Amino acid sequence: MKHYQLFATAPKAVEEILAREIQVLGGQNIRQKMAGVAFEGDLAMAYRACLWLRTANRVLLVLGSFEVKSQQDLYDGIQNIDWTEHLNPDDSLAVTCSCKNTPAINNTHFGALKVKDAVVDQMRDRYGCRPNVDTERPSIRINVFLQNDSAQVSLDLSGESLHRRGYRDVNLAAPIKENLAAAMLLRVSWLETAKQGGSLLDPMCGSGTLLIEGALIAGDIAPGLLRSYFGFSGWKQHDDALWQSLLEQARSRREIGLSRLPVIVGYDQNRHAVVAALHHVDNAGLAGKIHIEKRDIRDASVPDSWPKGLIICNPPYGERLGEEAQAAELYYQFGEVLKKRFIGWQGAMLIADPELGFRLGIRSQKPVTLFNGALECKLLRFIVEEKAFFVPKAKSRQQHIAQISNSIQNEQPDNQAEMFTNRLRKNIKRLAKWIKQSNVHCYRLYDADLPEYAVAIDVYQGDKTWINVQEYEPPGTIDIVKADQRLAGVLQETAKLFEIPADQVFLKIRRKQKNTDQYEKLSNSRHFHVIEEGGCKFWVNFEDYLDTGLFLDHRPMRALIQQQAAGKRFLNLFAYTGSATVHAAIGGALSTTSVDMSNTYLEWAQRNFELNGMRGKHMLVRADCTQWLSEQARARRKPQFDLIFIDPPTFSNSKKMEGAFDVQKDHALLIQNAAALLAPGGVLYFSTNFRRFKMDQAALAYLHIEDISGNTIPEDFKRNTKAHYCWKIGPPGLSGG
Repeated sequence: MKHYQLFATAPKAVEEILAREIQVLGGQNIRQKMAGVAFEGDLAMAYRACLWLRTANRVLLVLGSFEVKSQQDLYDGIQNIDWTEHLNPDDSLAVTCSCKNTPAINNTHFGALKVKDAVVDQMRDRYGCRPNVDTERPSIRINVFLQNDSAQVSLDLSGESLHRRGYRDVNLAAPIKENLAAAMLLRVSWLETAKQGGSLLDPMCGSGTLLIEGALIAGDIAPGLLRSYFGFSGWKQHDDALWQSLLEQARSRREIGLSRLPVIVGYDQNRHAVVAALHHVDNAGLAGKIHIEKRDIRDASVPDSWPKGLIICNPPYGERLGEEAQAAELYYQFGEVLKKRFIGWQGAMLIADPELGFRLGIRSQKPVTLFNGALECKLLRFIVEEKAFFVPKAKSRQQHIAQISNSIQNEQPDNQAEMFTNRLRKNIKRLAKWIKQSNVHCYRLYDADLPEYAVAIDVYQGDKTWINVQEYEPPGTIDIVKADQRLAGVLQETAKLFEIPADQVFLKIRRKQKNTDQYEKLSNSRHFHVIEEGGCKFWVNFEDYLDTGLFLDHRPMRALIQQQAAGKRFLNLFAYTGSATVHAAIGGALSTTSVDMSNTYLEWAQRNFELNGMRGKHMLVRADCTQWLSEQARARRKPQFDLIFIDPPTFSNSKKMEGAFDVQKDHALLIQNAAALLAPGGVLYFSTNFRRFKMDQAALAYLHIEDISGNTIPEDFKRNTKAHYCWKIGPPGLSGG
């Protein structure tokens, strides 16, 4: 029996779980790699991997590897593979290519074209005709991975990502991918719990992904059993008899497994989520096996007759402004429910911010790192028992640091504090001329200039002067007590330098805490203050949210919009507090449309509109921007805009959205849909703060894309050249402006 070199890809940090799955299936010579696992096996093993792996993205059959130091090397290396063993001349193919530190070829689109040319040239030379390209469902899909000076060439046996089981409808909400949900369940030993008869409950089940994956695991049901297509289906060496026998075995195991499923239940307070979850359960062939109902987290409970088991969820992360306090309250309520009604259960939840996990008031085991798209998350694991609960101290970390600051008011500053103050004076002197000439009232004064003082300091000047201090996460080697003392010194010295009361200096804790005694609590002061920028006025808030309501690094971008807005129709997506819209209106925009899904944002934007006396055609739309854009781009009569600004979050999984948003993964479609709404001669500006962002030039090749990041970083942010990235986008031939 022929043995193959195989490689299963997976989300980062899931490699260990995937390796255990492959071992159970009978894989040999298993080696964990970054974002995947290499292994060996015969054709049956390759098929079992496609059918049974729960945490993998793809299964690749490695055809060979070779050195690539030039474009010709890539072409020749591909030609050295006998493609007649894998496809017929009248078949179809598709090529995916990825590049990592490859000097010879650094464009994935070009690399894929070079590979395609090598394959079709070989087939044409031998048969006088060539296979076609089919990017949807080709006979074979070739995967090429270029790294440094080497290339690895594989056949993608999956066809499409294995997380697509076949039960989830594309247009329904899906907070996490199926293979991430499976990884969570396997990591907390759900299979062992299920074998002992334990129940499974997701009290915030959304579209039901965790529940369905839990049922597939407990019922010994192959996750690929519902799929109608795999990448090997059109492969010349595909053994359909072998595949059908494996399918039949899987179906038999499913029938046995369905008869012994434990209690599996989900709740959600959102009626639409419940409808979606029930639909998915039905699609998965699990109707009657999973119970789902509309129920608020505060009402989550189970009958005494249910066996104790696992309570697991993927709650909202509170990533967006205005949602932090709501998320904190939700987690607190969940903790109270656990304490009252789930003693004796195991618990697990995926969180993006340990601060929120602390709100549960329950001690957990060491968190496990997982990634939801690009967002690093922690899987909390805990046993719900009386001794595990604690009551967080009422004192917030801000109050704690403020107390330290007050206690050292009359002390002489040490050498380091003096060094910090001297740096502030130096920065004030350096920026003074620019501030006066530019008529700037709000600016960044300090941005971690000294490693000992890892903070950003922003100055806001209105009828008073306010200072907003944001702490960066210090290295793990820094003692938390020393960090707090230095932070207290920052507050004290800054207040002294500007000769303002201590209550006009505000501290924001952005660090993911490890000391569970000291956590910030977001306020509800509703203390708003008016500042001015470029002839516009804005409400800012220093106490209630992590952000003030105005991103200072986007000042030049807002000025550019104001300069270009006269007589134009302006669209502001992910509109935040509407500051860019205000600039467009003051600049003479004919009409404006601002879209965001947060009521907090839109109410704030409305107040900014009123503050600036905006009248006329200025529309606020509450909607998921990605969904709204998609609908408008498909409309028969598309709205037309002359000027569009898009500044999306890096990641969001708000339950107000249909699915999770990942700026790296989703930006191309976002820009394509927005470009469809551009009027002739229109301009689109796209910006992101994601530092590892890469623009998908291949997917947007039909557009003119100009990187204007350097021109949009203001003088006070020049020390941080990656404050944000920004592009000017329009039809081919766009120039000027």
